[in-house]
Order: sequence, then C-alpha cells, then structure tokens
Amino acid sequence: MKREFGLRRIAADCIVLGAAVLMIAVGVLGFAQEGLRPRSSAQPVPAKPFHIIGNIYYVGQTDNSKPGSDDAAYLIATPDGHILLNTSLERLTDQIPTNVRKLGLRLEDIKFLVHSHSHADHVGGDTLMKNAIPGLQILATEGDAAVMASGGKTDFDPHRRSTGFPPVRVDRILKDGEKIQLGGTTMVAHLTPGHTEGCTTWSMAVEDGGRKYDVVFLCSAGYHPGVALKNELYRTMVEDFLKTFRVLKSLRADIFLPAHGASGRLVEKAGLLEQGASPNPFIDPAGYKAAIDQMEKTFLAEMKKQGVPPPAGI
Repeated sequence: MKREFGLRRIAADCIVLGAAVLMIAVGVLGFAQEGLRPRSSAQPVPAKPFHIIGNIYYVGQTDNSKPGSDDAAYLIATPDGHILLNTSLERLTDQIPTNVRKLGLRLEDIKFLVHSHSHADHVGGDTLMKNAIPGLQILATEGDAAVMASGGKTDFDPHRRSTGFPPVRVDRILKDGEKIQLGGTTMVAHLTPGHTEGCTTWSMAVEDGGRKYDVVFLCSAGYHPGVALKNELYRTMVEDFLKTFRVLKSLRADIFLPAHGASGRLVEKAGLLEQGASPNPFIDPAGYKAAIDQMEKTFLAEMKKQGVPPPAGI
C-alpha cells in the first residue's frame, strides 16, 4: 500500500512538473516568435511609454528611482514608418515592443534603428530587434559601427570591453551631418565623439500646437570615471571631447532628450505633462545648457586631475 501511494505521488509530481515546463516553453516560444527573449525576474521596473511632443515618444527602458529613468529609447513616428533611437541591454529590450503597442503603434512599421552611442545599454538589443522586424535597417557612425561589430570587445574603456553585448551588423555607415528623411521628418546626425568614438547627437524639428521646436537627442559628453585620457586605444579622446563641447553649444535645443533619461528628468516631466502642465515641460532650453556646462566642467576637472594639458590649437 505504501509503495502504491509513493508511485502515485511521484506520478502526480511529474504531471505538475511537466505542466510547469510546458508553460515556460510556451512563454519562451511567444518571445522567440517576435525575436526577443523573456525578461529575467531580477530586472528593474519597466518604464511606461509616453508622448513627449509632436511625433516623438518615449518607449523605454527602465524606471529605477522615480522621478527618473534610464537607458532611454525614443520612437519618432511618421506616416511612412518609424525611426527607433536606441535599444537597451539585451535583457531589457523586450520592453520596446510592449511599449510601442501600448502607444497604439506597430512595431513592424519601424524602418530605421539609430543610436546615441555604442555601449551595451544602448545597442545590446539591436540584434534581437533586427530579428523581430523584417527589413529593419541598423545605422551607425564608423567609429561606433566597429565597436558594435565586435560586441564591445574593441571598446577603449576596459569596463565596457569586459561586459560586452551580442555583435551587431550595421547596414549603413553614417557620416557627420548626414540626414535621415522619412514621412516628412528629417533627423540630422551630428558626430560628437569622446564618450565613444562614434557618439552621435541627433537633431530634428517638430511642430506642436502651431509652433515649431528644435529637438536635440543628446548622445553624451560625459567622462567615464577610471578611463585614462592618455589612451592608446583612443589617442584623440581629449581633442574630440573639447570639439564636441563646441558642437553641442552651437546646437539650438528647445527640447533635449538624453541617452539616459534621468539626466533630463524625463519621467518627472512626463508626469507634469499628464497633469496638464502648460507650456509643455519638455521645452527646456535652460536644462540643455546646464547639462552641457556640467559635462564640460567635469571633463576639464578630470584633465587637470590627470595632468593632461589642453591640446595645441584648441
């Protein structure tokens, strides 16, 4: 009798285990059909998507410490298809399809994937997104494309080399000043290296409420602590950073949208907009200037700390 009960118990456990395995398999298959992987249980809280201004939307990635967000990804929607700016870490990129659909837009209408820069938290999900969207074109500048192709293994930052991401095949190399035109929207690529060798700041104009506004998607001009400014893998880093500050100061930005949303208080501004704030709180030219000034101040202090003199002629 005891033996019979034990066999029944084992059989019941096997049925439960089999059902659990089947449920997991179905979930994974659902993501696999879209080309994306399921999230891990340890990941941060996903950020809700929201409308920013005109045809610009925020579609992720994380909302770790309100008010603030991180690993920013933007969707520029047009009648002829959409442009996605940035993915995220590979394990977070599945948030983008969910957020795009929450906005009532179609993932498969994304035509171009562009970037701020070639770090894992902005390009790590590119290959997954490429698999999920037939015909998607991935664009990047030459300096970043090489790092992306290596999966981050050729990055000049030793920390970035150690983390890495799935290698990305770029479909088209962008040059400084090159334009992407789609459905009446024009985005201009501005090469602003230093943070990475191909760091790209994007500008465009939007119309909202009968007025036109200049928008800048800021790559970054932030110095990474622990990186040697006299760097054998990136010999022109200091010159590039100093030139980048001049370029960024020359851009007109009524609205600035950074690669990391917390530095632009994006979630906070979205909350104010949802509550009916007027004018649109994303209109923040003073915030753009303050962000650039702070980055430049930090970099100049690091030059002094490392004993690096300003290059001749700059």
